[in-house]
Amino acid sequence: MANPGFFQRQAHARRNTGLLVVLFLTAVSLITLAVCLVGYMVTRSQSTPLPFHHWLLSSHGLTTVAAAIVLIGIGSLIRWIDLAGGGSRVAKMVGARLIEPDTQNSDERKLRNIVEEMAIASGVSVPELYVMDHETSINAFVAGYTPGEAVMVVTKGALAQLSRDELQGVVGHEFSHILNGDMRLNVRLISMLAGILMIGQIGQFLLRAGFYSGATRSRNRDGRAQAAMGMLGLALMIIGYVGVFFGRLIQAAVSRQREMLADASSVQFTRNPEGIGGALFKIGMTSGYLDTTSHASDMNHMCFGESARMKFTSLLASHPPVEERINAIQPGLLARLRSRLRDTEPGAKLRQKAAQAESVRMADLASQVAGAARGTAGNRLSPLRSSFNESARQPVSQLSTRVGTVTPQSEAFASNLLEQLPSTFRNLLYTRAGAIQLCYGLLTYHLSAAEQKHSLGLLTKHPLLGEQPDLLTKLLPTLAKLGEPARFPVLELAMPALRKLDKEERQILLANIQKLVAADNRLSLFELALSTFLNRHLAPGAGHAVPVKYRNYRSVKPEIERVIGLFARAGTSSEQQADKLYNEAIAGFFSGPPETPAGKVSIKELKATLDALSRLSPLLKPGIIDACGHCIMHDGKVGVREYELMRLVADQLDCPMPPL
Repeated sequence: MANPGFFQRQAHARRNTGLLVVLFLTAVSLITLAVCLVGYMVTRSQSTPLPFHHWLLSSHGLTTVAAAIVLIGIGSLIRWIDLAGGGSRVAKMVGARLIEPDTQNSDERKLRNIVEEMAIASGVSVPELYVMDHETSINAFVAGYTPGEAVMVVTKGALAQLSRDELQGVVGHEFSHILNGDMRLNVRLISMLAGILMIGQIGQFLLRAGFYSGATRSRNRDGRAQAAMGMLGLALMIIGYVGVFFGRLIQAAVSRQREMLADASSVQFTRNPEGIGGALFKIGMTSGYLDTTSHASDMNHMCFGESARMKFTSLLASHPPVEERINAIQPGLLARLRSRLRDTEPGAKLRQKAAQAESVRMADLASQVAGAARGTAGNRLSPLRSSFNESARQPVSQLSTRVGTVTPQSEAFASNLLEQLPSTFRNLLYTRAGAIQLCYGLLTYHLSAAEQKHSLGLLTKHPLLGEQPDLLTKLLPTLAKLGEPARFPVLELAMPALRKLDKEERQILLANIQKLVAADNRLSLFELALSTFLNRHLAPGAGHAVPVKYRNYRSVKPEIERVIGLFARAGTSSEQQADKLYNEAIAGFFSGPPETPAGKVSIKELKATLDALSRLSPLLKPGIIDACGHCIMHDGKVGVREYELMRLVADQLDCPMPPL
């Protein structure tokens, strides 16, 4: 059975986008209606008195409607364009500082180690890390349009006050947002809220221009006009507060359940409920409010905890109450944390903290939603399952159950790998020059000295992107020692540095990769996987989300047959066994006798195939993953090359594949 966790949540995130549009249009309609009411009161004395519904269809009414909609649209469009830079632009908007990969700060290194370990274990690229140096509260958020372009921002208070287990719990929570497709929705919500708040901002401007300027011109003939402008501004500002109310209501509508889901996912990732529970408990004892940025309320729905103070907390809060979140993680955990605090804190200090917590405590606890938070959505059967004769063979573990998860085995693999990396090797991955040479090394480390010299000699001379023998000599021995299983994980560690390349540098790098791939006139599975991976994440438009185009398998029948045929041949050296695997896997998708798969698949055909499959609905993708997995896991083993091929397809489908 396909895991409902990752794929159901991906589909739910897309449905939330539709809900967001509906709520936004509703808010725009109500705000426009309120603006029209103000316009009606202002203009009805200057024209024939008309009922309000007739006035709406007059020239004054239609002009007012158009002006309100245009202003809201301009406000959203300006912020949308401003945030087109993705997660890094959001981080800079709140004044966060990029954490350099080779930082010597112990707290920042602790964060980087946790994030890198979880990225390798979950099969996603390492996100860029930022810190808000002037924020002493405990909070964090992730931003971006795709997992490959994500950034993670934490406050200085989180680094200083949280233990490693608690910080790991927060990181696990944020990784859940990366894996479940929440980031794109969060960034879009910021843009929509900016438009809704536009009317109120114009009202504030008119209010200041009217009353403050009017005070200095009270004796002039235009004093009454200034006062009228001030009154109009006051009315629009009041409408703006209505916009604020609806904006916060939208935040709460799309955010609360996702936060509970992310808490549950953090426990699943870390297998330590007291980690995230302890972090939430410390937020409850202090606060998570962001006091040094004017965008705190805009970011409220994105953060680990509430980032802005607001009234009507029980209705407008983007997060469930801290106490409710802790009890949902594990019943009785809140009582244990309070008891532990009483055992370790002096009485006077404990009373002081309790008084501080009372001043910022969230009121009106909502009803328990722990069951919903753990994902009670119905399960969807993979089409592969129905094609098996289960009495004849033991069902294999379906790979879709591993997508977007962190298992003890994958976490142990990540931890052991990071421990094996020499300090010099690891630090080189954090630099642009070192990351570039790593890409070249991954394609040449297994060659003889003469072959390496020939291949690297094909590269164009360039101070940054050309061959750098001094760096390669530090990288190649470690690559040879670690072997094939470490190739993709170390590449993930280098992705933050590679994303720093500008457009022209990326094009030169991708061209050099193609030269190395074509140097021996042969194409291995790893070369195909590496070049496709880098093209996907570094080529123009890499950070853009792929829209859903196909909602049934028949629309992509040739592509499914092509990719399953490729996996069937990769899973066995026997033609007869390959045909058998292909027939078993394809039978779950289409009725009737299966067509014979193509003998060979060119790179161009494979790229077109994966591009089409990437546009499938999220709920259809587990079937593709399971069918491919059946072909390579039929013998109970997954070779490194089979995994790399699986990783290639999963990456194109936006399905993070952890180490197997």
